Amino acid sequence: MAKKVILTCAITGSGHTPSMSPYLPYTIEDVVDQSVAAAEAGASIIHLHARDPKDGRPTPDPDVFMAYLTAIKARCDVVLSVSSGGGTGMTVAQRLEGVLRAKPELATLNMGTMNYGGFTMIDRYRGAWKFDWEEPYLEQTRRDPFVSTYTDIEYMLNVVGPETGARFECEAYDTSHLYTLAYYLDKGLVKPPIFVQTIFGTMGGIGTDVDHIVQMRRTADRLLGDAYEWSVLGAGRFQMGVVTAAAIMGAHVRVGLEDSLYLGKGQLAESNADQVRKIRGILEALSLEIATPDEAREILHLKGRDQVGF
Repeated sequence: MAKKVILTCAITGSGHTPSMSPYLPYTIEDVVDQSVAAAEAGASIIHLHARDPKDGRPTPDPDVFMAYLTAIKARCDVVLSVSSGGGTGMTVAQRLEGVLRAKPELATLNMGTMNYGGFTMIDRYRGAWKFDWEEPYLEQTRRDPFVSTYTDIEYMLNVVGPETGARFECEAYDTSHLYTLAYYLDKGLVKPPIFVQTIFGTMGGIGTDVDHIVQMRRTADRLLGDAYEWSVLGAGRFQMGVVTAAAIMGAHVRVGLEDSLYLGKGQLAESNADQVRKIRGILEALSLEIATPDEAREILHLKGRDQVGF
C-alpha cells in the first residue's frame, strides 16, 4: 500500500455543463475559490481545465488558465496540473496553449484516441439548458472522438515536456493505453516515476467493476514494473466506490466535480472540497495518510512551484 496517498481534485473538467449543477464552477473567481478550498481540505494536486467565465463553455484560452494559476498559487502551495485534454472540438494545438504558456509542474497526457461519449447525458437535461451551447456540445461527442495520436503523444514527450519542464499525468482509459505507455517507457521517452491516472466508468472507456480495477493494476505492474505511481478515478455515481477499492489496493486517488457532480446518492456536492473531505475521511478510516503537496512533489519528482511560468 502507498505510504502516502496523493489526493488529486479535478475542479471543473470539460464534460459536465452548467445546467447539470449550480455548484459546477466556471467563473474565474469560483474556480479559484473552489481550488483553494479543496487544497485546504487536503488535496495534494489540483487538476484544471479552463472555462469561458461568461457561460461556462470549455475554452483553450491560456489567459484563463493563467488567471486561475496565478491566483491559486498566491493563496496556497498545492501542486497545479494543467489539462491538455481541453474539450470536444478543440485542435491539439489549442489544447496545448495553456500548458506551453504556464509551464506547470504537471500536465495531462492522454494515452490514446477514444470515443468520449458525453452525449449520453443529453436526455436527462433536455429542455432545461441554461446556455444554448450545452446540448450541441454534448451531441458533438457522438460523432467526434477525442484525438491523441502517436504523433501527438510523441510531440508531448519530445517537445512539450522538455520545453516546459512539466512532468505528465498519463491518463489511461483502457488497458490498451497502458501498452502504449509501456512502449514509450521502453523507448526511453517516458521517464520514471510515471504518474498513471487510470479512469473507470466513462462512456468509451473501461467499466467500473472491481475486476477491471484489478486487471488495470496487474497489467500496469506487468508492463511498467516499479516505474510508476498509480492513481485512480471513478466517473459519476461510481466515484467513491471505485477510488476506495483502488486505495485499498495501494492507489493514489482523484475526486472532483469533473468526475462526479454528486456527494452521495441523489445529493449534489456543493463544492469540490465536499468530495475531498469525504474521501479523506474514508482514507483516514483505512489508516491511510494523505500526502502534502510537497510530499507529492517528492513522490512524483516534480520541478517545484518556483520553476513554473506563473
